[in-house]
Amino acid sequence: MPPAVRPARSRDLLRATELVATSINDLCARHGFGPMATVRAPTFAAFSLADDPRGLWVAEDDGDLRGFAFSWVCDGLWFLAQLFVAPGQQTRGIGGELIERTLEQAHATGAATRALITFSFNTVSQGLYMRYGMFPRCSIYNLSATAETLRARPDGARLRCAPIDKQAPQLDRLARIDASALGVARTKHHRFLLDDGVTRGYTLHAGTADECVGYVYVADGHVGPLAVTRAELAGAAFRAALDLAAESGAAQVSAFIPGSCESALRTALECGMRITIPMVLMATRDYGNWAQYLPRNAGFM
Repeated sequence: MPPAVRPARSRDLLRATELVATSINDLCARHGFGPMATVRAPTFAAFSLADDPRGLWVAEDDGDLRGFAFSWVCDGLWFLAQLFVAPGQQTRGIGGELIERTLEQAHATGAATRALITFSFNTVSQGLYMRYGMFPRCSIYNLSATAETLRARPDGARLRCAPIDKQAPQLDRLARIDASALGVARTKHHRFLLDDGVTRGYTLHAGTADECVGYVYVADGHVGPLAVTRAELAGAAFRAALDLAAESGAAQVSAFIPGSCESALRTALECGMRITIPMVLMATRDYGNWAQYLPRNAGFM
């Protein structure tokens, strides 16, 4: 019998996070990559469950979790944050059942765009997503380096940084930057990042008039999300972000960089960062300008 698929509950989220980490590490090992996932508190999943529980589902078999799917909706964008099936369970149709359930959220909200980020070597999953109209749109690379390596980073233009506050005018400004880069506003997700107690957020400024032209978040040495209003600012924005990450005390610095954001990729490589995992953005249509936006990770976008 196939596993029962039901809405996720709060008490499922830690088990689901463990399943996701196990599945990612199994997948990476089978494709010649080392383990990359660790179990962390499911704070974003819990936030999204409270915001709209229609996007989170589990597949369960005799009390054992066999699959987990998690999506969110923001300003007309439906995004599949996670869809993982436990190792050894992939041929039971669980993935198709889970994506059908999460897509009910897209139908109910009228989301015009559906998207996700997945491993570029995961051809089985890509085939599944293509059957639901989501096709490869943009390569994305996870890059990493030690903080020691980045201390020798080359000179170059940098944007100025100022801490983000949670006042309404500031959040409105961030929403306009998102609209410029992505075509959607993500105000609730900014509130999540500013409240999580770990992530530090900054507005980015350029010009003699101190124009606000973007923002960046940094947590545990990881850069992202980062957005700028014009693509030509991405390199200077990323250099400023690397300064923040390298000076945070973290031993390792990392970032997700789209292939179309050439200035940030060039800067990362000049600073000694190396590609660790190749990924791909899939969507029902082209959206956003990925020369202006660096995702936080594959689930948050």
